[in-house]
Formats: sequence, C-alpha cells, structure tokens
Amino acid sequence: MALDPQTRTAERERIARLALDLVNARGTEISYAVAQAESGLSRSRFEYLFEDFDDLFDAIAQSWLAPHMAIMEEAVAADLPANRKMYEFFRRRFVISRERFREDPEFFTMICEMGAANFERVRSYVDLADHYLCEIIAEAKADGHFAGLSIDETLSLINQMVSPYTLPDALIYLGDKLTEEKLARIVDTIFAGLSAETGSAAQGVNAIRLAP
Repeated sequence: MALDPQTRTAERERIARLALDLVNARGTEISYAVAQAESGLSRSRFEYLFEDFDDLFDAIAQSWLAPHMAIMEEAVAADLPANRKMYEFFRRRFVISRERFREDPEFFTMICEMGAANFERVRSYVDLADHYLCEIIAEAKADGHFAGLSIDETLSLINQMVSPYTLPDALIYLGDKLTEEKLARIVDTIFAGLSAETGSAAQGVNAIRLAP
C-alpha cells in the first residue's frame, strides 16, 4: 500500500537517522542491503522508500545537513547589515560542525569521508550554499561593497578565504585553531579589503603583480 507523502518523508528520515547510527556504531559506511536488513521493513517496502543506494545516500545527506540548510535560509532572511549577515551565515554552520566534531571525532571523520566519496551526491548542497551566499553578496554590493567585482568573482574570492570554516574536514586538521573570533576578523577583512569605501584600492588591495 502506498504511503501518503508526509508519512513517506517521515519514514525516509527515520531510516536515514538509523543509517547514521549504524555508521557510527560500525565505524564504516553501510551498504544498501545492510540498511534494508536493519530497517525492520520488508524488501519491497524498503525499495519503495529508496530506489537504490544513491537515493538512500541522498536521504542521509539531507538528514545530516538539514540544520545547515535551515541556518542558511535564516541568515539570508535576517534583518542584519550585510557584513553581520555574512558572518552569521558562516559562523552558525561552523558551530554545528565544531560541536559535532568535538562530540565524536571518529564519527565526524567517517561522515567527512562518506561525503568525499559521494561528492557528486552532495554537490547540490554546495551549489545551494553558493546561491544563498550570492544573495548576501548582492545585498552587500547594493550597499556599495565589492566595487569592481562581479558577483561570481566575489563569490570565488570569499569561498577561498573562508574555506577552513566551510569545509568540515578542516576541523580534523586544524581543530581549535579555528575560532569564531578569527572568522569575524576574516569577514571584517573581506568587507574592508573589497569595499568601495576604500576608493581605488577597493579592487582587492591589488598591489601584488603576478610574475610573467
């Protein structure tokens, strides 16, 4: 018997959380067959919920990243100055990742490895984060920041500058060297170094010339 959309969504979420618990308990990525066997569902019902492993992984990724998605939406909608909005856009997601890492470094590392191994399945979340960040950049440009740079150029520069705070596995290597205070300084520097308020120097404090 077919499930109504709300029940089906809830059941997919339940299985995704179960799969995450199994990964944590076993210390390794689990297969489609293992997830089905541990789900308590018949094979036909499980296949109705998840077409294949990619579909199951999508549900796992959605469950893991749901708090990050909510934070991005809230940050973009917040009534804050562009610099503070951008800081919160990065800070609140970083705090979630840091808390997860501190709570269970081994499990966190395993999730990072799963994400790397299935990157094409999580690319849409990266693209969505870029989309939301572009909205913040557009607001900042409307306020006079980032003069002389396109939105895409600004996006690329910012992503490279804040990557230790957005790439989860950076926590594995840098740990407590990553702090909210340092992130705040980075965002302040972004707005100061690429701000129209600095006049002709706005275009990236571009005194360095590349060697031919």
